[in-house]
Amino acid sequence: MIWGQINAMAESGNVVMAWSTNTESGFEFVTYGTNRREPVDLDGMRLVSFKPDIPTH
Repeated sequence: MIWGQINAMAESGNVVMAWSTNTESGFEFVTYGTNRREPVDLDGMRLVSFKPDIPTH
């Protein structure tokens, strides 16, 4: 329910929601929008990959 409200309010922004959990990495997360953070599964371990920062001028 919280995630749905956050997405509705984000408009063209970016959102990352993370929480601790009982997994190999110790956390889980979801993203919304065109942000630099991208979830990656590496042998069952959830990690965060960062896309290159591209200037918007």
